[in-house]
Amino acid sequence: MWKPILSAPFGRNLELAVFDDDGKHALVFPCIRGTEGWKNAATGARIDVGPTHWRDWAPERIAAGNSDAFGERP
Repeated sequence: MWKPILSAPFGRNLELAVFDDDGKHALVFPCIRGTEGWKNAATGARIDVGPTHWRDWAPERIAAGNSDAFGERP
């Protein structure tokens, strides 16, 4: 279930939902919330995103090709 971004925990692998010029989608890599913003959990690189919702990272959901599965709308 998607949760509001303001409730996102720090220091955990999360899946982020974003709305941008291409519409709504979930990022295909795990992200970590830090005190200085969001980072790619795999590389540690800072990312410039404005997520609206989050849920726990589930690699099996991504591997199955459901990375933007908004069956549970954010």
